[in-house]
Amino acid sequence: MSTAVLNNGVIHVSDKCKACDHCTSICPTGAIQGRLGEKHHIEVGKCINCGQCLINCPFGAIDDFSMVNERIIKALDNPNQFVVVQEAPAVRVALGEEFGLAPGTNVKHKMYAALRKLGFDKVYDTEFAADLTITEEGTELIHRVFNALGVPGFEHAGPLPQFTSCCPAWVKYAEDKYPQILPHVSTAKSPQQMFGAVSKTYLAEKLNLDPGSIYSVSVMPCTAKKYECDRPEFIASGYKDVDAVMTTRELAQMIKTAGIDFVNLHDERADQFIGSSTGAATIFGVTGGVMEAALRTAYEVLSGETLGKVDFQAVRGLKPVREAVVEVPIQALGGKALPVSVCIVTGTKHVDRIIEDVLAGRSKYHFIEVMNCPGGCINGGGQPIRRDTY
Repeated sequence: MSTAVLNNGVIHVSDKCKACDHCTSICPTGAIQGRLGEKHHIEVGKCINCGQCLINCPFGAIDDFSMVNERIIKALDNPNQFVVVQEAPAVRVALGEEFGLAPGTNVKHKMYAALRKLGFDKVYDTEFAADLTITEEGTELIHRVFNALGVPGFEHAGPLPQFTSCCPAWVKYAEDKYPQILPHVSTAKSPQQMFGAVSKTYLAEKLNLDPGSIYSVSVMPCTAKKYECDRPEFIASGYKDVDAVMTTRELAQMIKTAGIDFVNLHDERADQFIGSSTGAATIFGVTGGVMEAALRTAYEVLSGETLGKVDFQAVRGLKPVREAVVEVPIQALGGKALPVSVCIVTGTKHVDRIIEDVLAGRSKYHFIEVMNCPGGCINGGGQPIRRDTY
């Protein structure tokens, strides 16, 4: 059995493998090897931990093994640890499936109640950190645009086009296959990691807590987030930003194991100290959402105008590769309009041509969003597995 190592667990091919070859058509990197009719295996070096093989195997032959729930329960039982939890927007519209509710049902208020019953000291929403990412990424795009336009004071900004950086599977793909593209990737942390850093710094200060006593947990729709939280650079405060990541499926299992009647829970709200957010943060988990949110920020800052209509419909949809041009009046240039060209890629397997154009100097884009999973985080590898769709 070959394994692709994740944080505190593995994705592995079990003896249930029928060698149907479906997983090889799903894998965006060619990490899954094996001839038709022979049991497949995963090459660790090529795996980007996205979990798409796991949720798409029709025989349940690919699975993840993790001790994360046990570690989190141990932290919850430790009176010397203050355990905070964040949940990504995509989790709230998928968690209900694990309890018999219709796909797409928004159960965020029951989710907050369940997390409190499990013993978390503070229950927050990752949307707050998504807004931080939007602000950082949008500002970085502005600096890169100003640099390209020759505006004084922005000479040290990175090159155009700018790629998004919030999808850890995509970032690992870029690092592994196209390291020369990395100067084009945004320097902003993902919302998960921004929230973790805030929890060990600003939150600790405001709650008068020792940062070392804070145990930061995230609930994500994504198996690659487990890999992301263990990256060695994510200890900016001197403490690990995020201590543990559990998927939507793992949260559902924790709730069931605790005997919580999820469907009949009374609605509760998230803690608000660092819980406020905008609608831009809410759309972060769907393809085009990061692009649209960052465009809103960039447009208002570049133009000095408040948007009357905040929706950028042109970047929405489910086509694997989409493009749009947004006319942005540049205040620093006397209101001269700049056509900002953007591209949205959903599914890492579709990004090679876009990258090769950038490296060859023939890309027309200013900003490129890449999400590994088809449709975005809503179809992440940590989401409920619907066998009835096969």
